[in-house]
Amino acid sequence: MKKLSTLQLVPGMIVADDVMTPNHQMVLPKDTLLTDSLITKLELYGILTVHVKDDVIPPESEPLPGIPSYFERIKSSPEFQAFKASYEIEADAFKNMINNVVKKHTQLDISELLNRSLRMVTNITGRIGILDLLHNMREYDDSTFAHCLNVGLICNVFTHWLKLSDAEVELATACGLLHDIGKLLIPHDIIAKPGKLTDTEYLQIQKHPAEGYQLLREQNVNEHICNAALMHHERCDGSGYPLGLRGSQIDAYAKIVAIADVYDAMTAARVYRGPICPFRVIEIFEAEGLQKYDVKYVLCFLENIVNSYIQNRCRLSDGREGEIIFINKLKFSRPVVRCGNEYVDLAENPTLYIESLL
Repeated sequence: MKKLSTLQLVPGMIVADDVMTPNHQMVLPKDTLLTDSLITKLELYGILTVHVKDDVIPPESEPLPGIPSYFERIKSSPEFQAFKASYEIEADAFKNMINNVVKKHTQLDISELLNRSLRMVTNITGRIGILDLLHNMREYDDSTFAHCLNVGLICNVFTHWLKLSDAEVELATACGLLHDIGKLLIPHDIIAKPGKLTDTEYLQIQKHPAEGYQLLREQNVNEHICNAALMHHERCDGSGYPLGLRGSQIDAYAKIVAIADVYDAMTAARVYRGPICPFRVIEIFEAEGLQKYDVKYVLCFLENIVNSYIQNRCRLSDGREGEIIFINKLKFSRPVVRCGNEYVDLAENPTLYIESLL
């Protein structure tokens, strides 16, 4: 038996122990055969490590087809190349700014932080949306800073969907940018450890919300930003950490950040595949997340993601290709797809699903 980070898991591995949340809620039972969807589900529950059987060798994945995928075409587009160049410049500036705050105790300049980060959003004028661009922006050399930047930008888009005021959008963006600042107070060799974490190391990582909260309190920043750092791993059903808060006990901005945080983690490319199809992520949210996240926020988030893919071509799980033409309000992950002259309502065909975007 060995303990692996969720980032190291591969379909075909077998869970060696029951996988539980910090509050002892069952996520996966012992002897579960891991699939891509189950690995993604672990991100939804905030699981950092899993014990797997070390005598099981996962089968080799089949080679990808020669036709470029939706996300491969995005990566080769001029819009992505321009965004990538801007992202790397701003990520470096963001990293230097936050490192100075954490290591040199300089004063945090929220206005400068926002201005630099939002420059990337205002420069996007092409047909590709920010979420698709971020799906493919996984090569920055420090994953903690890249994740914080991603979550901040997702919060910015999300709060526009929620029709919040400009001041609220900026505040939510800052909450996303700074939500994981506590990780910088955890020894880097633990955060970046490629092998298994010990129980002591796992507990240290779980301290990052409280560490971030204390650091931000000392900076005298807005209370919502402090709370987002402390509460972004809390869940509405009480299954989160570090305090096991429920519903209205959780700061509204922390609820927004929590959704953006887990969405970025769930859509990340892995060692065995590229970025995951958004409809698979949406399906996991619908199946597992409506009790964990504030419904008014998560439904708005999912609906707007789905709406961004109307008229997009896709491949169904039975191999047919078609165009997404209508969204089912009661099941966002299962829209109506036109395949030639046939209209396939995925809500009425539970064995079918969208396998990939084309």
